[in-house]
Amino acid sequence: MPRDRRSFLKTLSAAGGALGLAGLPSLARCESAPPAAPSRSRPPVGRAPAPLDILILGGTGFTGPEQVEYALARGHRVTLFNRNKTRPGFFKGKVHEELVGDLNNDTSALEGRSFDVVLDNPTTFPAWVRNAAKYLAGHVKHYIFISTTSTYSDQSIIGLDENSPVHQMPEGLDPYTLDPQHATQYYGPLKVRAEQEVQRHYPDINTVIRPCLIVGPLDRTDRFTYWPARIDAGGEVLAPDRPDDPCQFIDSRDLAEWMVRMAEARAFGLYNAIGPEKPLTIAEMLYGVKAVTTAGAQFTWVPWDFLKAQGVRPWRHMTVWQPPYGATAGYQRRNASKALAKGLTFRPLAVTAKDTLDWHRTRSAKEQAATLNGEINGLSSQREREVLAAWHATQRQGN
Repeated sequence: MPRDRRSFLKTLSAAGGALGLAGLPSLARCESAPPAAPSRSRPPVGRAPAPLDILILGGTGFTGPEQVEYALARGHRVTLFNRNKTRPGFFKGKVHEELVGDLNNDTSALEGRSFDVVLDNPTTFPAWVRNAAKYLAGHVKHYIFISTTSTYSDQSIIGLDENSPVHQMPEGLDPYTLDPQHATQYYGPLKVRAEQEVQRHYPDINTVIRPCLIVGPLDRTDRFTYWPARIDAGGEVLAPDRPDDPCQFIDSRDLAEWMVRMAEARAFGLYNAIGPEKPLTIAEMLYGVKAVTTAGAQFTWVPWDFLKAQGVRPWRHMTVWQPPYGATAGYQRRNASKALAKGLTFRPLAVTAKDTLDWHRTRSAKEQAATLNGEINGLSSQREREVLAAWHATQRQGN
């Protein structure tokens, strides 16, 4: 299609967000392979109190497959709507029906159908909500939309919550005609407008979820996968800034399962879906990943000022991490208390790390090499060696 959703989304390496809460652990804890932050007890799968007729927009990419598997295990009837390009036939024989269409220009397969719940995974542009609503508005009882914490306009605020200010579309730009190939910089404002479309077409029966960085198996952005892959390769590993810097994310399975439970509870409203429940530092994350490998990687912590001078970018090269001061002081310190009160739970970091690494090992040799070469996100092996060498040279000069 001329406005290719897949190509656009691949460029969103800097989009998304993360949360951190106050009370970071001390450096002494970080240097001795600290334990992961405790996780809330996750409820058993079991069967739902009553089966739902669920439509999932997408369903075969990243979070979608986890939603499908969990919804089926809970006894719900699942219908998929997508372009049939990502893992075609992935759920053949398992789901009730697979509808083929395109949120950008052809949603006619939805005509004449009704559902208890819609889970909207892939939408970036408000026009996609509008196009689906052409047939779905008035024919669904609950609409759940995955947005993003990138909607927040001031990332310096520590403790951002659902009432914090959000982006506005710049005056003169029409979000309904904006070319996706040139819209990466408007990712946050576009999501805000998409949220507004959801609220307009499904008043009083919508749930808008703003997750932070979503991680786990099937994540091809390498924004978290880089670390298990790199640490498993062993040797000296460049680590960003200070071990006590905050670090938060959510496993795609925790997000997917919670969304299904929210559907079962008919829980409406706006929620930050951010984890883990307790504060986590970047050192705890890296040591937690190291704990599921046998490679014996060793971390060298390099200050942000030096990394910046070397052209190393947060989030793009040092994935998951953002400077916890200045304009991004609140980027890893967002508030998820509202979602926690609605039963959002988290599996242990060790599970996320091991499952991500196991999945990464099933990828093709070309894909695995691309991860270590930083072709999508992360730092290439060669560049990492160069930056480490420059840092060590500086240290020797200082002595």
